[in-house]
Amino acid sequence: MAVTRRGFLSSSVAASCGLLAGNGFPAVEALKPGFSLKYLLGSCMYGYMDLAVIVPEVAKTGATALDIWPKVHGNQREQLDELGEERFAALLKQHNVQLGCITQYKLGPFKLQDELRLAARLGCHTMVTGGDGPKGLTGDALKAAVKSFVEKLKPTLDVAAETGVTVAIENHGNSLIESPDSLKWLVDFRPSKRLGVALAPYHLPQDERLLAGLIRSFGDGLAVFYAWQHGNGCMTKMPKEQELLQMPGRGTLDFKPLLAALREIRFNGWTEIFMHPTPRGVPILDTADAITAEINRSRAYLDACLKG
Repeated sequence: MAVTRRGFLSSSVAASCGLLAGNGFPAVEALKPGFSLKYLLGSCMYGYMDLAVIVPEVAKTGATALDIWPKVHGNQREQLDELGEERFAALLKQHNVQLGCITQYKLGPFKLQDELRLAARLGCHTMVTGGDGPKGLTGDALKAAVKSFVEKLKPTLDVAAETGVTVAIENHGNSLIESPDSLKWLVDFRPSKRLGVALAPYHLPQDERLLAGLIRSFGDGLAVFYAWQHGNGCMTKMPKEQELLQMPGRGTLDFKPLLAALREIRFNGWTEIFMHPTPRGVPILDTADAITAEINRSRAYLDACLKG
């Protein structure tokens, strides 16, 4: 009987699966690579602390890279300018840390060209910003506005392609890119993979099924996942125990369905454990050690969700 090359390979794989299963190993899982989250540490979690203090904390949080924020949330982007690119790069190299992301709401999505070139010089391949445009739209009007926004982004995306940096738009409250529909249309209309989504569950309904469905719909359009829930919000001063309900594992949002969706799409972008303190610019806790411990508390919860 003639055997095609494809048939032979299929039979060989099936036989290997059977052998593995016969030895007590799950056949399907044995052929699947493992999945894990790629953690990114947000500098603003430490308020206005010095980069020299924050950079050594990156590895302690299980992250490999740093996301630097400008004022008012942090001032580490301004610190980069003060240090100069060479000294900043040397600090990262000293602690085996990558610059994974620059967050730039201040410049907005249409004035990122110079910042993208800076990112490229520093080996950074992700930049997060907001979605500027009309607010409060729904239906066809929202769809048309998102399409127009993506069209206006093309000069920025040309530089993103030139520099190898992905521009990720966060679903920030009170902006054009705010709702589930606006996020879906952003991905649908993107002209290249240099445009992606930075998903912030905080700003969306705290519905696990909705959030997991969004993640699946994005596919490779998801660039950054903020492990961040609404809790009691972040707009008014409140006791620290209530403020920390934004952190994974503390509030009521079940992250298991979200992480299952991330696993399903084989998400290979950044995961940033996150919250906002009130007022902005202060660290989420009093010391760097305490902040790192709190992030690790959430990371342990997320890792348990992945295993469960």
